[in-house]
Amino acid sequence: MAITRRAGLFISACACIAAEAWANDAAPLDGGVVSTGLCADAYVLALVPRTQIRALSWQVDHPVSAAPDWARELPTASASVEGLLRLDPGLAVFSPGEGQRAGPMLERVGRQVASLIWGEDFAAVQANLRRLGQAAGLEAAAEAQIEALDRRLAGLRERNEARSARPRIAYLSASGGSAGQGTYVDAAITAAGGINVMATAGASGWTRSDPELALGLEADILLTSFFTDGYAGRLSRARYHSAYDRLLESALRIDIPAGYWPCAGPRLIDAAEVIADAIDRWEAVQ
Repeated sequence: MAITRRAGLFISACACIAAEAWANDAAPLDGGVVSTGLCADAYVLALVPRTQIRALSWQVDHPVSAAPDWARELPTASASVEGLLRLDPGLAVFSPGEGQRAGPMLERVGRQVASLIWGEDFAAVQANLRRLGQAAGLEAAAEAQIEALDRRLAGLRERNEARSARPRIAYLSASGGSAGQGTYVDAAITAAGGINVMATAGASGWTRSDPELALGLEADILLTSFFTDGYAGRLSRARYHSAYDRLLESALRIDIPAGYWPCAGPRLIDAAEVIADAIDRWEAVQ
């Protein structure tokens, strides 16, 4: 019997309860945990007990963040050496690419540092959970999260095997860019059971706005993100350029919350399950 989204959410909830129990048994870090970026926030919120989170990134109160209300009341941080020294954390967690200057200086004064790695798939999510778990003394909690992720991915595979067809899926960000092979959006589409039309068209990595391509793009399901909860500006071409209107008026358009995938983070599986639900709706009307 295929694992449904409801069952997947139950698995996730059980894993969170188990992870919290193990986390509460861990010795608290003197000074608490501070996160300096949106990606790091996602991992800290997924793994570290609320009582041990000292500060989250300066983006935590922005629409792109999926942080709960209580987290938005915490002090904020960035990868600034001066700011981090004032917070004096027991563990500073840096998003991928951050902390090249601040990390070594914090270590010099006896503070622990965890630098997340950039990745574009679920294996990277698991690797970062382990990395943070080891740095924070939360290894058991991290393994519980990883096992839950494996079960939810298995559930998606079962759902896919029960379907008779795979839809063509396109992703469009507010910038007008898309995602080809080797991106975490591609990983989510594939895990959900869809075909990434940009990948099949030969696109690799993250693509830039291309109105001409948009005019000819054909997809059964359109995924959008960062339209209502992203940063608006002159680079948000898909919001204003008429070439994107046809795509945006698609009958089956699914908006993925920006907070689900600021990077390949712990909530990437939530995005994949939302896509799988859309595939089920698409199949029901074929």
